[in-house]
Amino acid sequence: MTKIVFVGAGAMAEAIINGLTKSNKISPTSIHVTNKSDVNQLNYLKQTYNVQILCEQKEALTKANIVFLAMKPKDAQEALTSLAPYLNKDATIISVIAGINIQTIINALGNRPVARVMPNTSAAVGMSASALCWNELITDESKLLIIDLLESIGSVKVVEEDDLHVVTALSGSGPAYFYYFAEQFESAAVQHGLDSGDARQLFIQTMEGAAQMLKKGDVEPSELRRRVTSPGGTTEAGLEQLMEHKVSEAIFACIHAAENRSREIGKIFET
Repeated sequence: MTKIVFVGAGAMAEAIINGLTKSNKISPTSIHVTNKSDVNQLNYLKQTYNVQILCEQKEALTKANIVFLAMKPKDAQEALTSLAPYLNKDATIISVIAGINIQTIINALGNRPVARVMPNTSAAVGMSASALCWNELITDESKLLIIDLLESIGSVKVVEEDDLHVVTALSGSGPAYFYYFAEQFESAAVQHGLDSGDARQLFIQTMEGAAQMLKKGDVEPSELRRRVTSPGGTTEAGLEQLMEHKVSEAIFACIHAAENRSREIGKIFET
């Protein structure tokens, strides 16, 4: 029987727990959760998902098949040091910590199976875009198990570890960028006289519809854009403003800055 321990009990841990329990892939009695100090959050997870609280990290850790590292990067070093004495040698580590590479985890926890996954907060509604990598000690059987577990919160794409930095910038942080766009589009529509509730619903439906068109995958985004853009029309007028204000350069800078920050976080722990 698979036994899982989550070290860290924040939004991402909750999203994964939510997906696992809703999918019935893992019994809540086989999921233990601990964090640094927030007892209220642990109690909330227990009451909401019927998982087990792990206040002392010893017994359940020694029996865990899978340990999710879901703490904040700033807490990682202390947490890894405290975990090391209690993990059994066959436990698989799955890290959702941004920036910290597999070798750093091995240096702290010993040579063992380690996977890294970069999900996003849309996992809370089963719509995460998760990217996954692993070291050579992950068996084919474990690979299938890990993918199966993560598919309970959305889609999974296996990538090279170095690509996780740009994945973090693109899909890991991506929901925040779209929420920012939603704020700005709604604000602009309200300033031009539209009711805020109407503006939000219209924006949401527009994005859902556009996403479905993209998901079909048979037409490039540039061609879809061209089909909406009539010469001399309203869409062309709006796009001209996006180009004049160099939105493409801003998006490039956004991804570049987030990727660089991911690499910087990793280097902090490598030294």
